[in-house]
Amino acid sequence: MSTIFTAEEVSKHKTKNDLWMTIHNKVYNITEFIIEHPGGEEVLLDEAGRDATESFEDIGHSDEAREILEKYFVGELNEISKAKYRQYPTTRAGELPEEKKSGSVLRVVLPTLIAIGFLAYKYVLAPKQH
Repeated sequence: MSTIFTAEEVSKHKTKNDLWMTIHNKVYNITEFIIEHPGGEEVLLDEAGRDATESFEDIGHSDEAREILEKYFVGELNEISKAKYRQYPTTRAGELPEEKKSGSVLRVVLPTLIAIGFLAYKYVLAPKQH
């Protein structure tokens, strides 16, 4: 069983020499990792002592980064402190988020009308003007 922390306890660890954060309601002590972080220490200090889930997922960390993170796991947030359930899309490094396809008819009709108008002008109306 892992150690349980409150968000208030985690928030006390927000300096370069004592840096904790939560990601997906898990608590990590990343003090030793701060100098190794490829993105620099500033991005970690910006999230120090708080929930960094959204920032972590927005960046699209690799599977290797996720494995490294597990080395710094120290516990979990208690039920009261857990962030309200929110599904964060997991984007791995090198992947592009999937675009949702739009079913708009205008995406097909409008270019078609423009092409027909151009051809009508070029072959029907333009020759009559000479």
